[in-house]
Amino acid sequence: MSSTADTAPAAPAAEPGPAAKRDRTHYLYIAVIAAVVLGIIVGFAAPDFAKELKPLGTGFVNLIKMMITPVIFCTIVTGVGSIRSAAKVGKLGGLALTYFIGMSFVALAIGLVVGNVLHPGQGMHLSESVKQVGHTQAAAGSEGLVDFLMSIIPTTFASAFTGGVVLQTLLVALLVGFAVQAMGGSGEPILRGIGHIQKLVFRVLSMIMWAAPVGAFGAIAAVVGETGVEALKALGTIMLGFYVTCVLFVGLVLGPVLWFVAKVNILKLLKYLGREFLLILSTSSSDTALPRLIAKMEHLGVSRPVVGITVPTGYSFNLDGTMIYLTMASLFIAEAMGQPLHLGEQITLLLFMMVASKGAAGVSGAGLATLAGALQSHRPALVDGVGLIVGIDRFMSEARALTNFAGNAVATVLIGSWTKEIDRGRVEQVLSGQLPFDESTLLDEAGDDVRTDVPEPRGNGEKELAKA
Repeated sequence: MSSTADTAPAAPAAEPGPAAKRDRTHYLYIAVIAAVVLGIIVGFAAPDFAKELKPLGTGFVNLIKMMITPVIFCTIVTGVGSIRSAAKVGKLGGLALTYFIGMSFVALAIGLVVGNVLHPGQGMHLSESVKQVGHTQAAAGSEGLVDFLMSIIPTTFASAFTGGVVLQTLLVALLVGFAVQAMGGSGEPILRGIGHIQKLVFRVLSMIMWAAPVGAFGAIAAVVGETGVEALKALGTIMLGFYVTCVLFVGLVLGPVLWFVAKVNILKLLKYLGREFLLILSTSSSDTALPRLIAKMEHLGVSRPVVGITVPTGYSFNLDGTMIYLTMASLFIAEAMGQPLHLGEQITLLLFMMVASKGAAGVSGAGLATLAGALQSHRPALVDGVGLIVGIDRFMSEARALTNFAGNAVATVLIGSWTKEIDRGRVEQVLSGQLPFDESTLLDEAGDDVRTDVPEPRGNGEKELAKA
């Protein structure tokens, strides 16, 4: 005890506290891993009982979703409200959307190549019950692009916070942020008040995270109990091919782009976000990691406006994993039904799906619903085959969510680099472990000035790093 005190006399309060908190959260995520393993065992050993555990996973995901709206609202209002130029926000949003569209084309192309090489779907057979499932999903994914755009506008100001639609919250937060910005000095108390609310929200979120092992256990057990071993064996080719394609996309596309633009190692970034990936894997929902991604990207050194606009928008428009899924699933269904598509038909169908996928953002089971809805509109004869992949869609949903999450994390760093709104020195320190993320609060209390005070572009951020 005395030797520890002698070696760190200058920071007696800062050092022991965070270390103890990090240790506790370390055990929390070990418990999540154990819960996942236990859930798999229970799912195989007692499938009927495992199905009854589904509410545990659903309840945990709903608890996290409950916090998404206040996190996004507080982040965007404080970020946009502190920027002097409104044009800067518009430029940031335009750059993000351009990147999202470009990367969607790349993801579609990769899925197209792998799908044509693997030729999945050969030897599959349809039953009447399978055909019916496809038409049910098509009805769920029938929302068009115009309907989607109109749905961004909330019915009332308050409904943006209660409707559970991320883009509605984003719209209201931007309007409030611009209004506070226009108020000048008189808007400062509002920004400070919202900043305090954000700290409270993250404290609540850190408390909810302690329920993660229970949620992971219930979610995994239910999936394994419902799916069974036989479905996995029969559809292993498309599932394995999809996972491999997602890994190739992250490693061979996102990785080089991230290094070329931002000089950031993709493996270090993924390691930094390891707990978020575990959370997504165990719940099969990327929504559970959205608030943590916002907090971690700000801690990494990306400015709050960039994080606040890029992450929520990317959750609806930067769906790299979903693009790959739509490509491979379409080819799989076409071959399984004995109606293979020639290259021209593949490209036309997939371009149609890229647009349709934006209209299904926020729909429960969005990947499957989008697939069925797009096939219904473009190639109705293929809708019957959607039921072939329903059994493994949950497992493919995990890969979609993981890839989408990785794509949004990379996009945030890239947009920050292009707009010079990233502290490169801080990025190095965070990824090397010198500035650990405070898991107990999800806030960077000691370096709060680095994360929130962004009245103008920070350039390479060396002044802020010196302050920190």
